[in-house]
Amino acid sequence: MFLILLLVVVVAVVTAVGLTGHGASVLAARRERGPGPGPVLRALAAFAGAAAVVVYAWGLLHVTGAVMESNGGASSAPAPPCRGHGNEERARHVVDQSVSFLPLGFVCETADGGEYTSGDVPGYVNPVTAALALAAVASAVGAGYAAESRARAAARGGRR
Repeated sequence: MFLILLLVVVVAVVTAVGLTGHGASVLAARRERGPGPGPVLRALAAFAGAAAVVVYAWGLLHVTGAVMESNGGASSAPAPPCRGHGNEERARHVVDQSVSFLPLGFVCETADGGEYTSGDVPGYVNPVTAALALAAVASAVGAGYAAESRARAAARGGRR
């Protein structure tokens, strides 16, 4: 599990760099494409997507730390991440742990079928990731609408 988490972090970093580069190239080529909100919205979509990936990778590093802390050894039952953050009473009933990718968290599973997150992932990671991803999607849809509107106007001979 540890290696998979690290692989996902590396992929997230590469994706964030790629999206940032794409956003910068769209802004740089804006002069060639003419006026309109399309290029700006496409660049905003790329930058917001890159920021969402970076925040998600930050949370994933916290989950990776929790996984590393919970892997065997002395004093490993229940897993140390399940014992911290005011969960001492519930930790007595922990039988297993897992990783949740959406929403991101280290999940402690109890004997009665319940579960709770350990609290290792900062509380802002999931909401900020969702907000940035939503902003990226909204910007991409807006850019598509602007391109469609511009194409229809060009097809009508420049009339609006």
